[in-house]
Amino acid sequence: MADNNNLRFDGRVVIVTGAGGGLGRSHALAFGARGASVVVNDLGASHTGEGASSRAADVVVEEIRAAGGKAVANYDSVLDGEKIVETAMKAFGRVDIVINNAGILKDVSFARMTDQQWDLIFQVHVDGAYKVLKAAWPIFRKQKFGRIINTTSAAGLYGNFGQANYSAAKLALVGLTQTLALEGKRDNIHCNVIAPMAASRMTETVLPPDMLASLKPEMVTPLVEYLCHEDTTETGSIFEVGAGFVGKLRWERTGGHGFPIDKTLLPEQVAEKWAKITDFEDGRTTHPTSTAESMEGIMANFENVGEASSERPKVVSADGKVDVEAAKSLEFTSEVFEYTERDVILYNLGIGAKRTDLHLVYENNENFGAVPTFGVVPSFTAMNAVPFGDILPSFNPMMLLHGEQYLEIIRPFPTSGKLTSTPYVVDILDKGKGCVVTIGVKTADEEGNDICVNEFTMFIRGSGGFGGKKDGTDRGAATAANQLPARKPDFVVQEKTSEDQAALYRLSGDWNPLHIDPEMAAVGGFDVPILHGLCSFGIAGKHIFNTYCNNDATQFKNIKVRFAKTVNPGETLETSMWREGNKVLFQVRAVERDAIVISNAAVELQGEALKNAPAKSKL
Repeated sequence: MADNNNLRFDGRVVIVTGAGGGLGRSHALAFGARGASVVVNDLGASHTGEGASSRAADVVVEEIRAAGGKAVANYDSVLDGEKIVETAMKAFGRVDIVINNAGILKDVSFARMTDQQWDLIFQVHVDGAYKVLKAAWPIFRKQKFGRIINTTSAAGLYGNFGQANYSAAKLALVGLTQTLALEGKRDNIHCNVIAPMAASRMTETVLPPDMLASLKPEMVTPLVEYLCHEDTTETGSIFEVGAGFVGKLRWERTGGHGFPIDKTLLPEQVAEKWAKITDFEDGRTTHPTSTAESMEGIMANFENVGEASSERPKVVSADGKVDVEAAKSLEFTSEVFEYTERDVILYNLGIGAKRTDLHLVYENNENFGAVPTFGVVPSFTAMNAVPFGDILPSFNPMMLLHGEQYLEIIRPFPTSGKLTSTPYVVDILDKGKGCVVTIGVKTADEEGNDICVNEFTMFIRGSGGFGGKKDGTDRGAATAANQLPARKPDFVVQEKTSEDQAALYRLSGDWNPLHIDPEMAAVGGFDVPILHGLCSFGIAGKHIFNTYCNNDATQFKNIKVRFAKTVNPGETLETSMWREGNKVLFQVRAVERDAIVISNAAVELQGEALKNAPAKSKL
């Protein structure tokens, strides 16, 4: 049987405000019983804030001491928070935990509420919590430890008739909690907020006796104890608790709808999309937990530019069906990409070229040129011209996952020039809860000669179920399964990426903040900003380009990969290669995690590469 008293607070000092009865008393007794020294604060006022008496606090102190615990009383108002903290420092020499429990009620309808009734509630609940925490905060920071519990209520979370003042004040404590959790995290200061339902001096005026009997404060306190323990890492969270129930709350946001930012937005358009804006059941909901996450939808919509043509065929019907053939017939804006030798060098460096690779980094080298995977770079801006919201139902940019990439090299890239890239829809497949969209981008030079073709294949959650076909057609190398043979690889190349790899690669045009901003990476569930998938793609392509093509772009026909897992900058990438006829099948492994990050991949060779045996890699 587990030890029922293993969460101890020996040596810790706890301040509990409003501890003369109800929840506060329960908290104080519990912490005292588990070894903490307790400051029992209570002004001794009624539930409406009238009167004052030392008896309430004294009785609880006596109970704690009688049970063998340590406690002192404090009779100050929470508006004198520094005096409460001073009591703790004088009696015990430290403060570790603050439980802001003190509160009063001034219930009255909003129409009849006075400024005094509004102000008094905010003074006790919000200003009082601020005053106590402001005095304790520097102590917490100095000792690199602090635990805070603020107390909100269902009225604060959901509103309640006759409690506009109380509801507003209680919700303010939620915002205070989440901000202090962020500011205190690096100093091991954790802050959580509870919405309790328990019998107290306040609830006894609004709840029937039989319900009060089952809402014992002792059924709330264990959650508070757990959240305040030194081993608990939870912070910035909201919990509903009462009658033995404990549950965590979070925000939920619909997938919403993005309107073009270059056109006037009318209320009639909002009305037209209202069902979509308010739909929580379409599989696109998200649960933001930070200001960065809250901005995702807005930031993603910055690139939502409407098309000028009114003759464009309608792809998505009013009932959410997708006309794939109409989507394929759409014409999108072409984008011009001008570049110089500097951009070629920058790309090559971004995929790991070294200063000794003169053919990749020195413009005067007779063999200077771009690694063929440079072909993805001109397509970056062209992809932004595709209005996904017009060709997919319930599109949310944050639900998009880049799944596969195909690149065909039609002719080697000049080392500088002006290229024009034109996007088009290759296919849209219905996968039920999501869909697979393949966007092609054809790139041509100034004379109109085709240079390369890209195919970006993306899985988009929440945009399926429109009645389309599930499986696509065979497009040769672009859709090949590329299964590896059952033998050891013919060549293996390892390359350790730099921790600054993503910061360098993004300068070639892939500006997604996920790869540089730690906050945006955290939004995506990553510990650090991850490496661009197309950077790993380029590194692997460089390995094959060197090993099998002798760094000659005329021998490199096409490359297709599937992105299996993400890569962290600084990891070692291992490319294993198998020659099968005119193909080099390959996979890429993150060595430190032993994780396959690129799979089902191949490069088709042409020209001299078909005749020659591969050279030993120089990488």
